[in-house]
Amino acid sequence: MNKIILFIIGLAVSLSTFGQTERKYSTYYYQRASLFEQLPTSSDDILFIGNSITDGGEWSELFQNPHVKNRGISGDTTWGVYDRISVLLKGKPAQIFLMIGINNVPQGESPNNIASDIQQIIQKIKKESPCTEILIQSVLPVTTKYNMFQEHTSHWQEIPDINQAIFNICQKENVKYIDLFTHFVDDNGQMKPEYTNDGLHLLGKGYMLWKEIITPYLKK
Repeated sequence: MNKIILFIIGLAVSLSTFGQTERKYSTYYYQRASLFEQLPTSSDDILFIGNSITDGGEWSELFQNPHVKNRGISGDTTWGVYDRISVLLKGKPAQIFLMIGINNVPQGESPNNIASDIQQIIQKIKKESPCTEILIQSVLPVTTKYNMFQEHTSHWQEIPDINQAIFNICQKENVKYIDLFTHFVDDNGQMKPEYTNDGLHLLGKGYMLWKEIITPYLKK
């Protein structure tokens, strides 16, 4: 009897582990993505899509506009955005502001591959919501100053190459490219320390600068 009970427990653990390994993204990814599926949509929507840096912004409050909506997911990658973008296009949004790619860096993905991933996202948006204006934002600089997120920050020298590759794709696809990088970078090529306290994510002052840069691009 005891052997049967132990077998059942072992099987349950095995199945549980199998489910975890089969899951493609984090639990947080699916929590947020499932919420986005339930929220109302409108053709007036202006969506901010990206990873934790986008996720951390109170975009609707920053712009005092209820149509500006946060669709960032902490930890997201180009692949994660591609897999969830169709849900975000259901309402045929007016604009999409996308910043993505820094979380691909620890995976060893090259600048050209990251840009190619973004090109696939652009093409999917064009196909499924052709009237949506696409605005691709550069990847922000990072800094090694705080000795945090080293899997990201140790690759700080690669970011200009990533942005150049993204810029080239934007030209090829005829979509707007917004250069955030040069506004945040110091003379040594890293994030100015006044905009971050961990080397990767933004402080309030960083979000205010971001808002200032992109305000001219926002539809009224």
